[in-house]
Amino acid sequence: MTEYLELRPTDCKHCYRCIRDCPVKAIRFRDNQAEIVQEECVLCGRCFVSCPQNAKRIHDDLPRAQALLEGDAPVFVSLAPSFVANYPGSTIESMRAALMELGFAGAEETALGATLVKQQYDALTEREAQSVIVSTCCHTINMLVERYFPEVLPYMAPVVTPMQAHAHSLKNQHPGAKVVFIGPCISKKTEADRYPEYVDCVLTFEELDGWFGQRGMEPPTGPALRTTDRQGKARLFPTAGGILRTMERKNKNYDYIAIDGMEECMDALREIAEGQLSNCFIEMSACRGSCINGPAMSRAAGLIRGTSRVDAYAPAQDFAVPPLPDTDMERRLQFDLRPQIKFGEKAILEVLRKIGKTRPEDELNCGTCGYDNCREKAAAVLAGKANLEMCLPYLMKKAQSFSDTIIKNTPNGIIVLSEDLVVQQINTAACSMLNVKHPDDVLGSHVACLLEPVFFVQVLEGAPSVYDRRHYLAEYNRYIRLTVLKDKESGLLIGIMRDVTENESTRAARREMNQHTLKVTDEVINRQMRTVQEIASLLGETAAETKIALTKLKETLRDD
Repeated sequence: MTEYLELRPTDCKHCYRCIRDCPVKAIRFRDNQAEIVQEECVLCGRCFVSCPQNAKRIHDDLPRAQALLEGDAPVFVSLAPSFVANYPGSTIESMRAALMELGFAGAEETALGATLVKQQYDALTEREAQSVIVSTCCHTINMLVERYFPEVLPYMAPVVTPMQAHAHSLKNQHPGAKVVFIGPCISKKTEADRYPEYVDCVLTFEELDGWFGQRGMEPPTGPALRTTDRQGKARLFPTAGGILRTMERKNKNYDYIAIDGMEECMDALREIAEGQLSNCFIEMSACRGSCINGPAMSRAAGLIRGTSRVDAYAPAQDFAVPPLPDTDMERRLQFDLRPQIKFGEKAILEVLRKIGKTRPEDELNCGTCGYDNCREKAAAVLAGKANLEMCLPYLMKKAQSFSDTIIKNTPNGIIVLSEDLVVQQINTAACSMLNVKHPDDVLGSHVACLLEPVFFVQVLEGAPSVYDRRHYLAEYNRYIRLTVLKDKESGLLIGIMRDVTENESTRAARREMNQHTLKVTDEVINRQMRTVQEIASLLGETAAETKIALTKLKETLRDD
């Protein structure tokens, strides 16, 4: 299966923006990375547009189009009428010239096919073929009905899209030719692959810009132009209500309604499925503002300016186009419903229990995870499309519980002060150090009631944070190592106290013992020195007497 929307995994930051914007929740998360569920996606492009990391990209069909040009068959372009919003000041003549410079045999406006389609719509209403008729120009809406609202299939107009009608007409005019459709839509790529007899390749305006860049060409733009053509009313198709503005609407038994935007269209489809509507023709566009706000518009023209450009370029009369046989204009949508697994209440409740939702009032349905309510999220978890950690209240509660556990059980004293030096939080260890019976006894009190606030004041006034500063609490006869930090966002001061009294006592005892040892050692040394001196003195006297005696003996012997 071709992945028309591809993901750059390294760029995905698991922010869940895409699932919040996906109207059919066709996204699963694996290893905190978003992954598009291709068989459920209707290619509205919302995830592509909204991704803040540009992690999603449209499948590149430029090599496929270039390969067609290298073939033997002539290749023609069917150009979506929203091109005038995308390329301000351009005309079909200027676009045709640029496209032929790229190698195309020619280019025409898809609005020619739109003229044939709107004629079919008028015919359906005139003969009242269906009580409710829903337009089938937007392939995203067609996929939405086939996959999620099969009850509405009988109410879809049995008519091909303007792209198909125009491509068929081009191939009738140029037997053997190939057709490349260029426009602002992603889902047209899958439409072309699904109905290969019509269009051989689809490019977005962004891909066309890339091609122009490769060739060193500037997109054909210029000052805002008003067409001098007298025909081309179907050029209004890419604007909100544009289909209705081109139709004759002769049958007044019908209400003619235009709806744009995925959520609005889904609401309308539910009403149709429930049998709440009758006698109406409904124009539906997946994009708000219709095709001029398509996901692959390469320039942010804006709805007002884009609509204005299209209006200025569309004359009041229809194109004079040769009709196609009714059989060539007919196409009915097919049932493509994906089986939906229904999970039991017990399984849903078990998932909810894991994220701390044990009571109905715990189900906040905040939508942060991207799902409309907690039970949808739980079902997505069971289906392997979501994970427990996507629940922000659960994560916050888990983080708070984790934080509380650390603060409650750490042997370090922790005290949190406001910018007014008022105690906001104090843990059990700090209470023990400061002789406080219960935290509530000091909450709301000034820190001066507990500690000398000098270090807190210094940090509050802009001094560097204090780290592991030795400090003696005289009133508590304690030694602490104090760290004082300031949280810049909240302005809160955080004091962390490590009780080192025992260490200090041990150190003092060791110092006293050392002093005593030194004293004893000095006394021993002194006694030893006195003994040595006494011995030396005695030895000296004995040596002198011996010398005298020996001298006398020597003299006596000499006389003899």
